[in-house]
Amino acid sequence: MIRRIRQLLLMLLVCGASPCLADTAAEQGTESRWRLGAALGYGLRSNPLIQSDDIPIIVDFDVAWFGDHWFFDNGDLGLTLSDNALFTASIVARVNSDRVFFGNTDTRFVSFDLTGAPLSEAVAFSVPDRDYAVELGLEMLAGGSWGALQLSGFHDVSGTHDGYELYANYSYGWREQRLYVEPSIGVSYKSARLNNYYWGVTAEEGGIVVARYDATAGINWQARLLLGYQLSRNWGVSLVTEYERINDEAAASPIVDERNVLGFFAGLAYRF
Repeated sequence: MIRRIRQLLLMLLVCGASPCLADTAAEQGTESRWRLGAALGYGLRSNPLIQSDDIPIIVDFDVAWFGDHWFFDNGDLGLTLSDNALFTASIVARVNSDRVFFGNTDTRFVSFDLTGAPLSEAVAFSVPDRDYAVELGLEMLAGGSWGALQLSGFHDVSGTHDGYELYANYSYGWREQRLYVEPSIGVSYKSARLNNYYWGVTAEEGGIVVARYDATAGINWQARLLLGYQLSRNWGVSLVTEYERINDEAAASPIVDERNVLGFFAGLAYRF
């Protein structure tokens, strides 16, 4: 089955060294239904929200199981509809990743609003809370000597934002003995309802410090570079760097301080 390496912690840049480590099951002529691994190291992902902390990355676990039709891949639950030499098509249920930024925000007392105008007295302000959304969609994967292509579309089925996201990603892996290099580039279209739920500000949430803001649809861009070096059959060293440019509508929100999201992780990985 063709499956891209998913990142646990909702794309926090820890993919371990899975592409760099030898597939012991394949070497032994058997195919395991399980993929288990762990990575220990250090990394950060910047948080674009105002008065928010960057997201640290210390350890990650890679847990996946693939049956004849059903699979579980680091939080994603899927049903494979078609799997052949040309492509794989699956129905996948996942949790939206935009919510992860809202878990590292602070409540602070401010004496100026976001335009810089002074307030009569310091007031407490906290970034509005957002819920996780369960999304269901179709994912298509294709790969060959030319690289790997992923196309997917997801719609909210939990009633959280009622929006949808379309995503495309292209990657090309290159291996030279123990060294593995994989650059990739991706683009995602976020609908108005999805974008506005996470990055907009309602009238109830707005006030003295933050004005109401309605976000419409937008496009995010992402680039990533993965480097891995295989130390042994099970051990490897990996380095991942990632850049994401948030769409114009989200970047213009009063609760967003920086439109560029940067991340990295370097560590030692073990595949069971």
